[in-house]
Amino acid sequence: MSRPRVVVAGLGDSGLLTAINLSRHADIVGISAKPGLVSGQELGIRLTRPDVWARDYRVTFDRFRRLDSVRTVHATLTAVDLAERTVTVRFADGTTADEQYDVLVISTGVTNGFWRRPNLQSAADVDADLRAAHNRVASASSVVIIGGGAAAVSSAANIASTWPDKRVDLYYPGAQALPRHHPRVWRTVSRRLRASGVGMHPDHRAIVPAAHDRITDKPVEWSTGQSATTADAVLWAVGRVQPNTDWLPTDLLDANGFVRVTPDLRVPGHPGVFAIGDVAATDPLRTSARNRADRLLAHNIRAELAGRKLRRYRPPRRRWGSVLGAQRDGLQIFAPNGRAFRLPSWTINTVLQPLIVRLGIYRGVRRNRE
Repeated sequence: MSRPRVVVAGLGDSGLLTAINLSRHADIVGISAKPGLVSGQELGIRLTRPDVWARDYRVTFDRFRRLDSVRTVHATLTAVDLAERTVTVRFADGTTADEQYDVLVISTGVTNGFWRRPNLQSAADVDADLRAAHNRVASASSVVIIGGGAAAVSSAANIASTWPDKRVDLYYPGAQALPRHHPRVWRTVSRRLRASGVGMHPDHRAIVPAAHDRITDKPVEWSTGQSATTADAVLWAVGRVQPNTDWLPTDLLDANGFVRVTPDLRVPGHPGVFAIGDVAATDPLRTSARNRADRLLAHNIRAELAGRKLRRYRPPRRRWGSVLGAQRDGLQIFAPNGRAFRLPSWTINTVLQPLIVRLGIYRGVRRNRE
């Protein structure tokens, strides 16, 4: 009996882990616009220490042991035929092809600023993007970060700690930043920002320009009445995400363009179609991207194929985890109740990354040949 064919549309963080969890149970075809995993996590470290960031968050597909049996397709998705169970992809040379599926996993993520884009890229393109953003911030004597989420806060903290001589200012629209975390998280993180010399400016709501998907140097105007703000580099991390769903029919989407799903991550009305990650409208925070829902999804796909009962995804009410990423004094992780615990710095490269992440989560990652 032939194995089912599962097409994983998008091999970012969630799609990659889903493919890994299913690789021994189905024939997997993974479609990716990037030549490997290029994670959307840890923007602050990506900007300040791109080589350190790339070691853990940029991994070519051939290094993942569980992807040895997975066929990866380097292309962009252009359409899906739900009746014929095919997706259409476009390659770098403009040619197209159809991929047949028994099960489709939609995990194409979102576009967010300059660090999460759906365009087709080569390894050289990814290198150029990483270096350009780093050099732009490194060469600035003053940096303004706009936004109140984890990406903005992490960027401010990491820029200030990497370049203590820079003037770094964080502007956010509410009375405090990190509104989707427990209030304790902001109280803890804000103390660290102040100690690093970051200027914090609450109650500033920016008039977001069309060019907010890049680092700019234009004055920032405020709809909340303050005078314009200038800096050598302005980093926009305002959270205006756009789902990468242009290739999907509108009846699969909610009013904001995200993929509608039932509690078991199925797309309603379309057997064999599932969605996961930031593109899936599981809950207001779309938390399946950050809570290992890939394991539940892999179970549910196998259960549907076998005619068994599926499990429900239960989203947490608040965001949790790391905010600033690994620092010189270790990695601080916040629980959903806002309580923090710290992993000592020596454990990052001896326990956390090699054993918990590469072996435990990714099921084995080969050493980088370079």
